Amino acid sequence: MTSRSLFVAADRQEMLARVARLTASTKPAWGKLNVAQMCAHCQAPLNVALGELRLKRGLIGILFGGLAKKKLLSPEPWKPGLPTAPEFRVVDPRDFAREHRALTELVRRFGEGGPSKLTQEPHPFFGPLTVEQWSELQWRHLDHHLRQFGV
Repeated sequence: MTSRSLFVAADRQEMLARVARLTASTKPAWGKLNVAQMCAHCQAPLNVALGELRLKRGLIGILFGGLAKKKLLSPEPWKPGLPTAPEFRVVDPRDFAREHRALTELVRRFGEGGPSKLTQEPHPFFGPLTVEQWSELQWRHLDHHLRQFGV
């Protein structure tokens, strides 16, 4: 697992600097999302972690969430084309400035809030997560999509 965490100020600043390099015209190296949609998409897992977006745990998550969690927490970088929960899909047009600002503020709030602000509820797909696993998944998810957009 990575030793980087949004809970660490220097790491959070590094991630925020990468987010700041996105522009409305930044193009993806893969995938269907445009940059505004990606910024909107990246907010959903952070909102789940903070308990601000509550989703029911489905049968697929109960059956396969543990395996998926193990795979996503392994040292290998995430590959393009990973499945996305329907609740996290963004297909409608979005305003880049609004979504970029919202993502920036959410990353800041998540990190500055620290572990005490994490939900006590199990993740809707992966099930129960430790503080370290919540932190790791948030970092890796953001890193995956920022690499998708070359920043």
